[in-house]
Amino acid sequence: GLIDDHRLAVRGGFTGNGCWIYLLGETFAEIGGSEFAEVVLGSLGGRPPALDLERERRLHRLLIGAARSDLLESAHDCAEGGIAIALAESAIAGGVGFAVTLPGDQPGHVGLFSESASRAVVSVAPERATELEDAAAKAGVPFSRLGETGGPGVVFDGLFESTLFGYTRGAFT
Repeated sequence: GLIDDHRLAVRGGFTGNGCWIYLLGETFAEIGGSEFAEVVLGSLGGRPPALDLERERRLHRLLIGAARSDLLESAHDCAEGGIAIALAESAIAGGVGFAVTLPGDQPGHVGLFSESASRAVVSVAPERATELEDAAAKAGVPFSRLGETGGPGVVFDGLFESTLFGYTRGAFT
């Protein structure tokens, strides 16, 4: 695409401490054909994530509008590897850690590594969070606040934690 004003380009990495992290879109139990299935289960079989073009359109319109409004501090797609990889890549790119709690009641490995379509992890300044939530609701895009950026660690509450560049403690549940 074409960006009319380079100053409105949204970064893929976290930009600093204290930003609120949101998941835009929904996570379903869709592990078939995923990186998790290949690496952990040793299989690429199973049904791949479903694609709903209307959900995808709503997400993209929301992201474009949020970028044009200079609302987002960062945005990253949830593709290969799911939320876990999107968050890790955002942390590494920005050199800023995070602490999150996954929404819903799915098993940890599903919440972390499902590759459900039409999702993005975004960060926003706390004082603009209501603006993001209102825009998502108006666009018909489900959203969940996951946590906050900050520090040198990555914390997936109840699952595991690590430094940006090495494992520290915990286990998948």
